[in-house]
Amino acid sequence: MSSNVVNQVAYLRTSREFPPDLQQLCVEVTKSYIDTSNAVNSRIIGIFPRNRPAITGESWFFNNQRQQTLRQDYAVTPSDIVTGFINHNINGNFGITPSNFTRCWGSFTDGTNGYGFIWATNGPIPNQSTFYLTSTQIVFVIDAGSPVLTSGRITLEWLSAV
Repeated sequence: MSSNVVNQVAYLRTSREFPPDLQQLCVEVTKSYIDTSNAVNSRIIGIFPRNRPAITGESWFFNNQRQQTLRQDYAVTPSDIVTGFINHNINGNFGITPSNFTRCWGSFTDGTNGYGFIWATNGPIPNQSTFYLTSTQIVFVIDAGSPVLTSGRITLEWLSAV
């Protein structure tokens, strides 16, 4: 594999010759299975469930111990902005604390244009819609100059335990 490639994950080749000899065929099929499973397992799993966690496929290492991350997607409505928060319901079974969140993002529309939610601070940013996380909630900080949300979504990813 070239060292100049951006993604250095396993690449699954698209063709393979299988030998006619049964013993050699068994060896080649075993190699093929290992190549396939390694290539699949080294990719991030593209499942974004609403209100239910899914394993992302990422591996994080702390103190030489592998940790996995989970992902969950949330719908955001105008009433959520009025109340100022959504309960994320990521409970203690995942050992979650605010420091366990690894990646959080979102998007919303005003009915005409699309915009990004920013995972930021508990203070307003001029003309921006942001959010921050507590151990129980997604808390919205909407500046007065920000577009008015008609619908949106937020995705949270977190370490299962540290």
